Amino acid sequence: MRAAQLPMPGALWGRYPERRERSHAAPLAMPTARRYGTFVRNVQGMDLRALSDAELAARVTEVRRRLAQEGLAEPAMALAFAIVGELAARELGVRLHAVQLHAARAMLDERLAEMATGEGKTLAAALAAAVAALARVPVHVITVNDYLARRDGEHLRPLYARLGLATGIVTQEMDAASRRAAYACQITYCTAKELVFDYLRDSMARGRDAGTLQERIDALVAPRTVLRGLCMAIIDEADSVLLDEARVPFILSRAGARQRRPEHFERSLDVAGQLVEGRDFRLDHVLRTAELTASGRQAVEAAAQQADRLWSVPRYRDEAVSLALCALHLYHRDRDYLVRDGCVALIDATTGRTAPGRAWSRGLHQMIELKEGCRPGRELETAAELTYQRFFSRYLRVCGMSGTLSEGRRELAQVYGLRVAQVPLRNPSLRRVLRTRVFADAEARWAFVVHRACELRDAGRAVLVGTDTVADSQALSEAMHAAGLEHALLNARHDRAEAEIVAAAGAPGRITVATSMAGRGTDIALDPEVARRGGLHVILCQANPSPRIDRQFLGRCARRGEPGSCETLHVLDTRLPRRGGELRPVWVARLLVRLELQARLRRERAARRALWRNDHAMGHEPLLGADGP
Repeated sequence: MRAAQLPMPGALWGRYPERRERSHAAPLAMPTARRYGTFVRNVQGMDLRALSDAELAARVTEVRRRLAQEGLAEPAMALAFAIVGELAARELGVRLHAVQLHAARAMLDERLAEMATGEGKTLAAALAAAVAALARVPVHVITVNDYLARRDGEHLRPLYARLGLATGIVTQEMDAASRRAAYACQITYCTAKELVFDYLRDSMARGRDAGTLQERIDALVAPRTVLRGLCMAIIDEADSVLLDEARVPFILSRAGARQRRPEHFERSLDVAGQLVEGRDFRLDHVLRTAELTASGRQAVEAAAQQADRLWSVPRYRDEAVSLALCALHLYHRDRDYLVRDGCVALIDATTGRTAPGRAWSRGLHQMIELKEGCRPGRELETAAELTYQRFFSRYLRVCGMSGTLSEGRRELAQVYGLRVAQVPLRNPSLRRVLRTRVFADAEARWAFVVHRACELRDAGRAVLVGTDTVADSQALSEAMHAAGLEHALLNARHDRAEAEIVAAAGAPGRITVATSMAGRGTDIALDPEVARRGGLHVILCQANPSPRIDRQFLGRCARRGEPGSCETLHVLDTRLPRRGGELRPVWVARLLVRLELQARLRRERAARRALWRNDHAMGHEPLLGADGP
């Protein structure tokens, strides 16, 4: 791409560059692996180790000038890659591998790089960000959480400083002025959630700017916005952001004009608590809705005789009681939310982490707070809302990386116009995938996990166990406590120490119990003694909705050519499914259980095939240079 076409604030792209309408046409043709291999070898052929610091600084000045004139042309990019690689060795003490050069090159081609866990995605993203920033493109590097944004930004700051690039870091607790200063840097580390909310606040501010001439002049002198536009995004764990969380609405709220008193919510809960499922109401567990029957509406009408005037409106009182039924029967503690410091905190169903700043609307949040004995907060109304899918489609350049992109390549191409580039493994995989085990009930499964963890701990190995919900992780933790097994517990209750818990999961005899998505994006450092004894063993205690999530968790072991093993456990749930409040016939229930188990096994086989392809097929790409395996 020529320098004139690169997105940046200015006369061509405006003060706040962004894409208004993203084309859904087929993505551009993918450069061949041979072409990427040639580029990698050209970079590795530029040996700059003999240059002094002053000579290397002169090369930095030269490459900035060339990128400003030529844009992301391959000759200028190859020199930039070589310079950044040499400075990384001098400032950070690490030399970039061929797979990291390959991934960074693919990202600068606006691709998503599928790079196996532990192969060095952080430095690959840093290389792509540095080269783009040297070409004067403002870059947002998007990480999983505030801890990683702060850690990566601080760790890489010396490298960027040697290139003459300023580094900004945005975290949740920062005020508007600090955010504006961070986004003014050439490279900014942040989370997707903070970006979306800053963009929503900017959109409201820009709407106010479009007023009188004097207001527009004032906005130019003292901008109300904090971002400089949406020029380029490099997304870590891109499949989670662009697929798993793509349609979750992020809502910028403000205090509602009409605030209902707590007594209103209390009355709704009291009335709902007297109704009987099947007779007075029906629940839809999939859509999470409650519907009153004729009997239920009569009971609510009778209760309204002693209530205030507002309850005389049938539609109003029926909606209030239906919402209260949802709060009582469809939203559960330690699955959908936590109670922390006297407040209700939502749990993100995709990541297993708490979602600070999010709240249910229409009074549902206040009812759940009352149900849990918390003081209800103020009712909020929506000021603006946006999904990741719509937000990231507004960036002028989008790229990213993850270890599990292949399964979603078709959707990524159709929705975002992005192609996936598979990056080969640095070393052949030594992962052993053990056979699947099926148990009659959860208690038998937990007993097996306790036995297996004890066995592996005594052998000097490390164990990572993945559960589905906070409640499951707590149940397993209690079983381990009863057996006298020391272990670390990681779920939404312990998310503040997430990175530290996962980073220590590779120590000898260490047992870590985690919800399946917890710790994603954090490296597990394997102790040499653990590696000698067989490496990390991963136990996945459920089949996730997508094989990608299974593969992501199972892929925590046996990285970078280290030894390791993994296995998946299933439970044959004997509870009879319900529909409309009535038990299904026994033979139908058994058939459904059998079909569900078959579906789970199919998903797991798909995950195992993907693991095999990732570990073996990708490892034979003939493109690595002299520093390869």
